[in-house]
Amino acid sequence: MYYKDKIIWITGASSGVGEALVYAFNNEKAQLIISSHEPEELERVKNNCKFEPEKIFVLPFNLTEHSRIPDLVKIVIGKFSKIDLLFNVGGVSQRALAKNTKIEVDKRIMDINYFGTVILTKSVLPEMIKNNSGHIAVMTSLAGKFEIPLRSAYAASKHALHGFFDTLRAEIYDYGIKVTLFCPSYINTNIAVNALTKDGTAQKQNDPGIEKGMSPEYFAKRALKALKKGKQEVIFGGKEVLGVYVKRFFPKLFSKIIRKQNVR
Repeated sequence: MYYKDKIIWITGASSGVGEALVYAFNNEKAQLIISSHEPEELERVKNNCKFEPEKIFVLPFNLTEHSRIPDLVKIVIGKFSKIDLLFNVGGVSQRALAKNTKIEVDKRIMDINYFGTVILTKSVLPEMIKNNSGHIAVMTSLAGKFEIPLRSAYAASKHALHGFFDTLRAEIYDYGIKVTLFCPSYINTNIAVNALTKDGTAQKQNDPGIEKGMSPEYFAKRALKALKKGKQEVIFGGKEVLGVYVKRFFPKLFSKIIRKQNVR
C-alpha cells in the first residue's frame, strides 16, 4: 500500500472531510497525527479507526493559536522524526453579505483559513527541505477559483491560499516537495451549519446544496488517488465546476449568473 507507514498530519480531523481522510489513511496503515480544536471528537475519531488506533497521535489545537504552532511541530518531529504529508483541512466558512460582516469576522476567518494554514506549513517546511521530500495538501474550494455571494471573507481566504501555495510549489520544487490543492464543490458536511454569520455566530442550519453534495468518504477516496499521482490541483464535483471555465472564457456571462446566486 502506497501510504503504509507514511507519517501523515491532518488538521480539521474531528469531523467531515478531515475525519473521512483519517479513516482512509488508517485503512492504508499510515501513521497519523490528527488535530482540531475538539479533543473529545478527536478521541472518538481515533477510537473508530480499524488499524492500530492506539498508535494514532492526537494533537488538539486551534488554528488561531499561531504562537503555539512551531512548538507543536517540534513535538511531532520529536515523536516521528519527519512528516511525509501535511494535509491542511481545518477551516471555517461564512454566510453573510460583505457590507454587513463585522471586520472582526473577516479577520477571524483569515486567521483560521489562511494564516493558521500558512504558519503550520512554514513550520513543517524546514524538516521537509532537510529530507528533500514531503507532500503538502491544502483543502481550498471552488470559492478559491471564483466569487460566491455571502462568502466574501471565505472566498478571500481560499483565493489567498491559492496564491501562496502555487508560489510555494514553484519555490520548493527542487527539494522534491509536492503541493496539491483540492478545490471540490459541495461536500455533505457541517461546514454550512458552522459557518460564521455577520456577527461571528454560527449559522446553525445547512444549505440545500451542501445537503446534496458528495460524501466526505467519496472525497477522501478521490484525494488519496490524486495525492498518489502527485497532482498539483484537483477540481471535481457537480455542475458547479463548470463555473471555473465559464468565468475564464465568458467572464461577463459568469458575472451575470453569479449575481443571482444566494443573495439575501
